[in-house]
Amino acid sequence: MKVTIEELEAYLLDHYSGDGIDQSLFMKLVEEIGEVAEVLNKRAGRKPSGSEDLQAQLGNELADVIHYAVAIAALNGLDMNEIMIEKDRAASVKYNHRTNLERFIMDKRSKTSDG
Repeated sequence: MKVTIEELEAYLLDHYSGDGIDQSLFMKLVEEIGEVAEVLNKRAGRKPSGSEDLQAQLGNELADVIHYAVAIAALNGLDMNEIMIEKDRAASVKYNHRTNLERFIMDKRSKTSDG
């Protein structure tokens, strides 16, 4: 199953609305970013690691980062889908990228529907 940003935003808005927990969500986001850093340090050999599945841990910690970031956006009425497309479009021009996110997705969808 694939989840869209809009679906995740709606789910998290439903899950967290009315709780007034913007600041606690931000603190959880910071905590999860620290956990991503810890896993990356273990993978790079900068921290000791036992028989842990670092790939699975990294995926889980990144999922938590996305969860809290999107929850904060949803509670603040931000359309992250549109914001990411617009921000990437500006960055693509600024840094002279060969394509941008919107064009990449349109090309990919076109190839999928053709084939």
